[in-house]
Amino acid sequence: MTLKQQLTEDMKNAMRAGEKHRLGVIRLMLAAIKQREVDERIELDDTQVLVALEKMLKQRRDSVSQFEAASREDLAVIERDEMAVIETYLPTKLNDAEIDALVTAAIAETGASSARDMGKVVAAVKEKAAGRADMAVVSAKIKARLG
Repeated sequence: MTLKQQLTEDMKNAMRAGEKHRLGVIRLMLAAIKQREVDERIELDDTQVLVALEKMLKQRRDSVSQFEAASREDLAVIERDEMAVIETYLPTKLNDAEIDALVTAAIAETGASSARDMGKVVAAVKEKAAGRADMAVVSAKIKARLG
């Protein structure tokens, strides 16, 4: 079962169970996926669906930080709840040791020696991490290693 099919099934189950919040978030995810499919005139595979969900998660993180800066904890809680639902569809995150191992391997693989080579290393890690790591954290680790 593809991720899109899983989302559709979960939407039906949420409707049957009367889980309004979960249903709303799943509909938002399906709408974002459908919008990308229409814009690009393609059928998204699981990898591309994960990219779309990661983007939604990043938007929610940004919103939470802005709401907290504006002392709107009520809105930040809503965003965090949506993040929790979205995260259930993403693969498990890599821990720090696994990220460090990926960074070390990517540096060795690309032959990077200075901060100028950071782009190559980030691209190599991004390919292997594939939605399992926050790229801001990865970039910071690479910068610390090469800087």
